[in-house]
Amino acid sequence: MTVLYGTLLGFALWTLCVLTFTVGVHRWSRILTGRAAIHEFPAHAPTGPDWYRRGTRAHANCIENLPVYGAIVVTASSVGASGLLLDALAVSVLAARVVQSLVHMAFVETPRTVSVRFTFYCVQIVAMTAMAVIVFRH
Repeated sequence: MTVLYGTLLGFALWTLCVLTFTVGVHRWSRILTGRAAIHEFPAHAPTGPDWYRRGTRAHANCIENLPVYGAIVVTASSVGASGLLLDALAVSVLAARVVQSLVHMAFVETPRTVSVRFTFYCVQIVAMTAMAVIVFRH
């Protein structure tokens, strides 16, 4: 497996972990213990404890960025683009995604935590843009 495909798989697995250990744990525990019915989690209304709402948003952030990253990786693979720089950028995307999600889930929203999250989001955007440029120039 190439580094590019490994990071894409890692991104997808991270997205599943965020879903499972935040949204899933909260909802499943409430449903399975009879404290909530399966239909009591409206998508349009923020419900549940603060950590759960942050987890829901962190999962949505992963879902929003995974297709973009996937498109870059698949395109790179289809045109035969490779190299150490592309691999390093791919690893930085995944690492920054994990850190951004962890900060989002673990810390109450303050100006400082939002700034930290945004910094790691910017790392992802810059790295994905650089990857796209490399692929395009290939």
